[in-house]
Amino acid sequence: MSEKLTNVTIIMEFLLMQFPDDQVLQSLCAVLFLLIYLASLIGNILIITLTTIDQHLQSPMYFFLKNLSLIDVCFISVTIPKSIINSLTNSYSISFLGCSSQVFLLIFFASTEYGLLIVMSYDRYAAICHPLHYEAIMSRGSCVKMVTASWFSGCVYGSLHVAGTFSVRFCGPNTVHQFFCEVPSLLHIACSGDQILEYAFIITGCCFAFVCFIFMVVSYVQIFSTVLRIPSAQSRSKPFSTCIPHITVVTLFLSSGFIAYLGSTSKSPTSLNLFMSVLYSFLTPSLNPVIYSLRNRDIKVALNNFFLGGGIFPKL
Repeated sequence: MSEKLTNVTIIMEFLLMQFPDDQVLQSLCAVLFLLIYLASLIGNILIITLTTIDQHLQSPMYFFLKNLSLIDVCFISVTIPKSIINSLTNSYSISFLGCSSQVFLLIFFASTEYGLLIVMSYDRYAAICHPLHYEAIMSRGSCVKMVTASWFSGCVYGSLHVAGTFSVRFCGPNTVHQFFCEVPSLLHIACSGDQILEYAFIITGCCFAFVCFIFMVVSYVQIFSTVLRIPSAQSRSKPFSTCIPHITVVTLFLSSGFIAYLGSTSKSPTSLNLFMSVLYSFLTPSLNPVIYSLRNRDIKVALNNFFLGGGIFPKL
């Protein structure tokens, strides 16, 4: 009994993993991370700006896209700046409060984004399957309520995970096998038997997420069955052009998150595990602006008007 008590440590700070081990490679990775981070910020802020000032981008779909870009800016800012600073200063400690804040914000923004992606699939379902009732279904008040519900549910879910994760006792070394604080890595250094509450939250959250995923699948089955009944190929192209980006984003978001958390189950992480975590924290926020701008004609027109029609470079 006394031996077990001596293994329990009061942790005031955690040590994050170096990625990679070589100092020169760390600096190169820091520069690469910084470039990708800045590109992601510019792309998402540009979409927020366009969907705010362009009168042709005031529909519910672009209102949701604006919130999605805002979430991506916040999500990528939780981990990447800290990682860049750590690599440049060769200091990998993070305070207990900083670690718990990272966990909360990561789950908060990830859950909010997932909720928003569900709302966006419902928006496409209403627009394509019930076009005559679309304005009534997706009224301004309804859109605001759905977005608010997404943010609120993310906040609640993040709070539950912080409570479940940091209510445990930590045993042994305080090294987190990841370059940022995440729940699976923290549970690896928790005392055996203390993780039951957090595991219960994880299982409940996964079950709820799976039900929501089924809802999205059913929505898109209805959407594609409706679109394929349209006789004109040209008329089918516009619904597909608005659905394909959303399906791509959902696929990237779920697959990268699943792979990252599956890879973090090992107590001896490999470079592959860390690489998957980079994809998880970088991939979706960085690619969302590219996916929506390349596949969306209205966004491309708004970009052209913004840069050449008086927004940045006015015509002579």
